[in-house]
Amino acid sequence: MKEITILSGKGGTGKTSVTAALASLAGNAVLCDNDVDAADLHLILAPEVREEHIYQGAWQASIRQDICLPCNLCMDKCRFGAIHLNEGGYPEVNPFQCEGCRLCERICPANAIESEQSTNNRWFVSSTRFGTMVHAKMGPGEENSGKLVSTIRKKAKEIAIDTKADFIINDGPPGIGCSTISALSGTNLVVLVAEPSKSGFYDARRLVELVQSFDTPILAVINKADVNNDMAKVIADFFESQQIPVLAKIPFSKEVVMAMVEAKTINEYNGQSEIAQCLETIWEKIKQKSV
Repeated sequence: MKEITILSGKGGTGKTSVTAALASLAGNAVLCDNDVDAADLHLILAPEVREEHIYQGAWQASIRQDICLPCNLCMDKCRFGAIHLNEGGYPEVNPFQCEGCRLCERICPANAIESEQSTNNRWFVSSTRFGTMVHAKMGPGEENSGKLVSTIRKKAKEIAIDTKADFIINDGPPGIGCSTISALSGTNLVVLVAEPSKSGFYDARRLVELVQSFDTPILAVINKADVNNDMAKVIADFFESQQIPVLAKIPFSKEVVMAMVEAKTINEYNGQSEIAQCLETIWEKIKQKSV
């Protein structure tokens, strides 16, 4: 069983569209949407939820004003400036500024401060037309996305082992942040989707540097390559300089948008299209690399 993670240096490259198409071609695979902050693979795969679980997020402090002295020690010691006096003259925690360090809870002489972990996050095990999918949804402003990615990847691996799946296909988050590092750690192969723009080139270089630090094999795809042929060549030359094989240069097509509107992959929408054929070739090359 091989774990393949599709990543991009930035949003908008078409990473999820590519991931969905590969999922439709993979056959015996478990799918996992690692982009927990802004998940969208479900928009194409229309999962039917079988299991729903609460994921406890960051700690959040609150002050019981009925037993508060108030001595304002918590307000003085909060290094994040998250505690302010309310209209009644009592200290009150601003949840958007609180970092959950729990210092105020520990130093309160009246034991008036309590902390609870957020329950505004969920993760799911679902059925799709292409197999089992593990995915999640974080609430606005929630933290610990990296740990949530680790949680759903662990579950996806358990399911893959139990069902004897050939592949785990991860739709990774864009960028190089904490959730990307969690999506990357321990995966067998990265497929990097880049777009032919200056920002796409810059962000792809940063992502390559990150993946190389994990010593993980990389394959590349340049999506919407004919939108800017000159920049596509610059990116292809960069990948060549890094000894990263470019699997294909996918052309731009309005059919991809039309497929998304109908919640289909491009291979379902028009399997004879140039892009669909290109993606089939990409998948065959990925399988050969994964052997």
